[in-house]
Amino acid sequence: MNTKKIQKFILKIKDSFLEESEENKKMLDIFVKQIEGTASEDEIDYANNQLNEIFKSLGLGVLTILPFSPITIPYVIKKAQELGIDVIPKWYKKL
Repeated sequence: MNTKKIQKFILKIKDSFLEESEENKKMLDIFVKQIEGTASEDEIDYANNQLNEIFKSLGLGVLTILPFSPITIPYVIKKAQELGIDVIPKWYKKL
């Protein structure tokens, strides 16, 4: 890989993390509004979807630190697809 491709890839990752950070702040604001009783159903759905994405990211993060992760991650993803479960976060799919 040449350095321009690597630099472009790193910038994409940076942008996706910044976008996730803003979305996470919005999610927390919505959950506070829900506690206060002023959040709409659409806002609650958005916040729940964002929380789901966080759990997906955490799940992949845990898998990467396990031994034999180059074997276990593709296996888990394949099995999840067979069962109709989406385990890949949106920010990773955008890359």
